[in-house]
Amino acid sequence: MMPNIDPRTLKSMMSKMGIKSEDVKSHKVIIECEDKDIVIDVPQITKIEMQGITSFQITGDIHEEGKEIEINISNEDIELVMEKTGINDKEKIEQALEKYNGDIAAAILSLTTENNK
Repeated sequence: MMPNIDPRTLKSMMSKMGIKSEDVKSHKVIIECEDKDIVIDVPQITKIEMQGITSFQITGDIHEEGKEIEINISNEDIELVMEKTGINDKEKIEQALEKYNGDIAAAILSLTTENNK
């Protein structure tokens, strides 16, 4: 924070400015993102309230964990790709849809480009 200032003095100064802070006890913090989780082990958390806004300052041991994206491929999706590409290999179409996370247009484009080579 600020060098050469006693933590008690700093807290008193912040209080005079209308800034409230308190420590939050926790064992782990997990921030869930779309493609990964950010995990903070042994966190030191400070809750800060200022001008009606609450924010948190978090420090600790940080690591990331990847997420597996669950893809739901319906028979209708497979039939549509079969119809648009002219490919009747269901397994090949499922693989293309999985590769492109269920994106039908990308799978069709990939399969038609592959067949035109």
